[in-house]
Amino acid sequence: MNKTLQTMEWMAPGGNLNAYIQGTATVPMLTIDEERALGEALYYEEDLDAARRMVMAHLRFVVHIARSYNGYGLPLADLIQEGNVGLMKAVRRFNPEKGVRLVSFAVHWIKAEIHEFILRNWRIVKIATTKAQRKLFFNLRSAKKQLQWLTADEAQAVAEDLGVQVKDVMEMEMRLTARDSAFDAPADDDDNSFHAPVYFLEDKSADPAELAENDDWEGDSNARLADAVKNLDDRSRDIIYRRWLNDKKATLHELAAEYGVSAERIRQLEKNAMKKVRGFMEA
Repeated sequence: MNKTLQTMEWMAPGGNLNAYIQGTATVPMLTIDEERALGEALYYEEDLDAARRMVMAHLRFVVHIARSYNGYGLPLADLIQEGNVGLMKAVRRFNPEKGVRLVSFAVHWIKAEIHEFILRNWRIVKIATTKAQRKLFFNLRSAKKQLQWLTADEAQAVAEDLGVQVKDVMEMEMRLTARDSAFDAPADDDDNSFHAPVYFLEDKSADPAELAENDDWEGDSNARLADAVKNLDDRSRDIIYRRWLNDKKATLHELAAEYGVSAERIRQLEKNAMKKVRGFMEA
């Protein structure tokens, strides 16, 4: 096991969340052949080290999925932790003979654990998150004189009795009378199925595999660009940096004055340098 995997073993999203997320991005992704070899080692030989490596290589996908459920007001670290449980269940059940990549197979298990966590925690978190809301939650029902909506006078009386503001009483009244809805749409409710939270609370702008692939591609492109620029002569490299890579871009005339040539000559040098950079990156 490489050094990165050894370092990641003791990390957990409940500690330093930013460090954990950055750490998941440093774990190398598995190739198709590597994933199949590890999957076969786990499936046929119960190789726990293979299972560990498969889990570690896919933690980044759990982070991407967990971030799409941020709208519930629940800690991201908890969502990631629950998603990790789903990932481990998926790895345990993964059959490499099916010809499916682990990330595709694991999405169902990761989301299932996150959904279950949300169902256990969302309702009470949304009702009472502050000290004043908790006070209202436990006292408002007994303070009400009837089961209908509070009148303005009743809301004022409750607010004075509990030592809170009237607007807080009215807000809690709305929360207490709100009806819970199912996270998934009922199977026999075709007319209203599109209103179910499962259809609109998840961010579907891109799937985790595509996001991770784009991140890797961007990092590789940046590294190749840096290497390509290093192969230029000093003047060409300076022109490229100051014209394209610096925060404050230099103009052709500014560079022309420094090098004692015309602005057209700087433009030609820049064009030739860009051509060389593209050649180095495509080689």
